Amino acid sequence: MGAHPLPRRPDGFGEILPTPPELVNRALPTRDFLPPPTGDTYTSKIVPVPADVLARSTWQAACPVRSTDLRYVTLSFWGFDGRAHTGELVVNRTGAQAVVTVFAKLFAKRFPLEEMRVTSPQELDAPPTGDGNDTSAFVCRPVRGETNWSAHAYGLAVDVNPFCNPYTKGPLVLPELASAYLDRSHVRPGMVVAGGPVVRDFAAVGWSWGGAWTSPVDRMHFTATGH
Repeated sequence: MGAHPLPRRPDGFGEILPTPPELVNRALPTRDFLPPPTGDTYTSKIVPVPADVLARSTWQAACPVRSTDLRYVTLSFWGFDGRAHTGELVVNRTGAQAVVTVFAKLFAKRFPLEEMRVTSPQELDAPPTGDGNDTSAFVCRPVRGETNWSAHAYGLAVDVNPFCNPYTKGPLVLPELASAYLDRSHVRPGMVVAGGPVVRDFAAVGWSWGGAWTSPVDRMHFTATGH
């Protein structure tokens, strides 16, 4: 994954290509970035963002949120491989407890996530490969295709299994290879569906779902701000 750059469109996104057969029913094993849990019990921790984590994140002084208003969250999640793993998120301090609460419920339901790690500056600048599936929160970037800051730039949004829950706006599909997941009637593990557990659990903490929007339709996106 992430090894084959796509030709770029004039808008800077990658060319929209058919989903490779091996990703039509995506269920890849999780690579552990952090030591996995020792048991099957959900654990989580909320702490100020350590200096080394901040340094490998996309935060910089120009971001619209102070680093002291962000928190580093580590929590348990189930992979598509049926094993428990430890994920990491950087989130706004005002939303940290809500995020921990939601993922505790999803862990209890064994909702699978492929990976959960902090987005690096290199990933923001890398050529598009169209195959990413990282569940993430804080990313210091504008709204897609616009100049105003995204809710992610405040740490007030989470994207869940992006490949399984793609963003669409007209003919644009992101990730660019995820077109097989536009058929929402073909429900596969890791998908966020209307009225399903992920939507309900985020709604219970006051976060809304971008999959209910009309343009764009952002199926991966949950936000505390409504944007």
